[in-house]
Amino acid sequence: MAKEIAVLGGGCFWCLEAVYQQVRGVESVESGYTGGSVVDPSYEQVCTGQTGHAEVVKLAFDSQLISYREILEIFFTIHDPTTLNRQGNDVGTQYRSVIYYQDEAQHDMARHVIAEMALVWDAPIVTELAAPAPYYKAEDYHQNYFQQHPFQGYCAFVVAPKLAKFREVFAEKSKPE
Repeated sequence: MAKEIAVLGGGCFWCLEAVYQQVRGVESVESGYTGGSVVDPSYEQVCTGQTGHAEVVKLAFDSQLISYREILEIFFTIHDPTTLNRQGNDVGTQYRSVIYYQDEAQHDMARHVIAEMALVWDAPIVTELAAPAPYYKAEDYHQNYFQQHPFQGYCAFVVAPKLAKFREVFAEKSKPE
């Protein structure tokens, strides 16, 4: 088994978490914060936009079952990488599109995939490519959020459609239901 880590921010971490939990080869998904200046920030602090952190997911995946490239292809399908500091109604730097590469190979692959995505999207890609930064796990109530609250308004109207899109576009990468 070849275990790798990916850290991605693409809006609210609940959306990314719900999708990547369904990806074959992804062993764990954790919601958290990275890229800011405050040590061990709270959700309330991050929400102010003053800490500099992004809401992210930290994935552990088996690269023999799913490649980092495929992880990124899913990422660019389930969020809008052309909107600066926002995803839908979620607005602020904490919702920015960002890839925190873990090594040079991930950096190079991310640059390559971003360049390819620039040919797919009708607007410029604003996804940041950032060096690893201190990561902090989000509060327990943010973990497995969609699984615990599938009928909550945000989950039903924002997260569920992203999950449906993933299953439609990447059916072969989806874990059996």
